[in-house]
Amino acid sequence: MKIFLKTNDEIQLMREANQLVGKTLAELAKHIKPGVTTLQLDNIAEEFIRDHGAIPTFKNFPNPFGGPFPASICTSVNDVVVHGIPDNKTVLRDGDIISIDCGTLLNGYNGDSCYTFCVGDVAPEVRQLVETTKEALYKGIAQAVAGKHIGDIGDAVQSHCVKMGYGVVRELTGHGIGREMHEDPQVPNYGMRGHGVLLKAGMCIAIEPMITMGSREVVMMPDKWGIRTRDGKPAAHFEHTVAIQRGMAEILSTFDGI
Repeated sequence: MKIFLKTNDEIQLMREANQLVGKTLAELAKHIKPGVTTLQLDNIAEEFIRDHGAIPTFKNFPNPFGGPFPASICTSVNDVVVHGIPDNKTVLRDGDIISIDCGTLLNGYNGDSCYTFCVGDVAPEVRQLVETTKEALYKGIAQAVAGKHIGDIGDAVQSHCVKMGYGVVRELTGHGIGREMHEDPQVPNYGMRGHGVLLKAGMCIAIEPMITMGSREVVMMPDKWGIRTRDGKPAAHFEHTVAIQRGMAEILSTFDGI
């Protein structure tokens, strides 16, 4: 395992990349409504990212199981947990939820963030899943402090969601981030307090709860990218990139414009 501690200058560059991700998600929020296809959202995102001088990191990202990712964002609708591929067949409908995961490469550093949007009038029980997942993200971030451990983050996410009766996906995790989109360490959404990698100031990690309404079991879709719930029930996904500091993590990405 090789963990890179970032300097203040590097964290500033990561902040800029992540702020652009936040602006991209905010731009997409304007267009999320019934009748829109996920491919339309992808086209908007790619144009926005490139117009701001960055590269959409997800496009052509390699896959050990198949071909490279063909789009600029992941659009995961309803029971798709992560890595949904945008296309012109998936049309958003009233009552859907859609998780949009977005990454940018700007000035040599990566930004990464995800937000789950409600489309129109969403059922109260599904909206509660979305809200609980978002709450779990911030509970995890509260533990992302120098001197604590990776397990403290996972425990905070897991305990918040399990008490609500939700499933916590184990096959997919958060990750370190910097010059590469995925760096060490892995950041699971489950764990034990005081266990795992020691957190140090200068570490940058992406914390991303992936929470299911039913069973935590997932299956890979035929495209070898999308991961969906085995029982077909909805899933939600939120993600922030943070810089570990003493006292309190600094959130480098943003949901402010959404």
